[in-house]
Amino acid sequence: MSTTRAVPPAARRTAPAAPGGQRAPVSLRDRLYRFDTRYVPYLLIAPFFLLFAVFGLFPIAFNAVVALRNWRLDDPTLTGWAGLANFERLLTDGDFWNALYNTFGIFLLSTVPQLLLALVVASLLNRRLRAQTWFRVGVLLPYITPVTASTLIFSVVFARDTGIANWALSLLGIGETEPIDWRSAKWSSWIAIATMVNWKWIGYNALLYLAAMQSIPRDVYEAAAVDGAGPWRQLWRITVPMIRPVVIFTVVLSTIGGLQLFTEPMLFDSNPALATGGADGEWQTIAQLIYKVGWRDLNLGYAAAMSWALFLIILIVAAGNALITNRLGGGR
Repeated sequence: MSTTRAVPPAARRTAPAAPGGQRAPVSLRDRLYRFDTRYVPYLLIAPFFLLFAVFGLFPIAFNAVVALRNWRLDDPTLTGWAGLANFERLLTDGDFWNALYNTFGIFLLSTVPQLLLALVVASLLNRRLRAQTWFRVGVLLPYITPVTASTLIFSVVFARDTGIANWALSLLGIGETEPIDWRSAKWSSWIAIATMVNWKWIGYNALLYLAAMQSIPRDVYEAAAVDGAGPWRQLWRITVPMIRPVVIFTVVLSTIGGLQLFTEPMLFDSNPALATGGADGEWQTIAQLIYKVGWRDLNLGYAAAMSWALFLIILIVAAGNALITNRLGGGR
């Protein structure tokens, strides 16, 4: 019994050998076929890598060079090699540690409630509701609102004497005699800025969670309901473990965005151009400090060192958050 072996397309396109043992010349069609299968995929993805190299890798590498030099815009002659002097200065710079403290404080007040509320909102949107599409689109409206416009509105909301926030708190008996000056203390300014961040990003993260929840079979929830598990228990025992990859993604994304916070604290100040984050730096973040040192103090070398320090901090915190989230979700 004879069997016929399938011949691959490339072999079928190979030109037969000519008489005398010489191979016949390859036709133009075969050359185009080989070029299309071997090189065209690389040509199609090449623009991304070229743009990434020009606008991504080169600025990072050049920033590392600047961080190791004395580079001041107000003194062009001061361009000597500084080595690690700029990084050593960070260890004793009170402004840097104050900005780092503010950044982590606002980050915790915004990221943790933001992701927890996003999970709850996504769980509610995953149920059968009337006007379901309207609610799903509605939670995304804060995200598509320009951050500059929303921040300016929140600056009015958190005004000391005429703000809606103090009026609402006065109805609850808070701040009746003395209105809260949201810009005078760390805790109050952190809460105000965290509220702006949460308002913008809760809906976005909720839709990411909702998209992941749609892939969970309904049979799992029905079986859990038969076993007596309520909605809250189903959320934390079934939903969260089954959408763990998306949860890790949002944790890392929120970590990167939270530690780079710039626009909200910048516009919350009455004089944003100073980038001081309040009279005594009550809410000045590292991103604000980098802007101030680089473009107001004109010390690009020290600002570049701060940028690299922030990059390393984000890398460590994001990796730690992803590891903790994965372990809590049952991963290894």
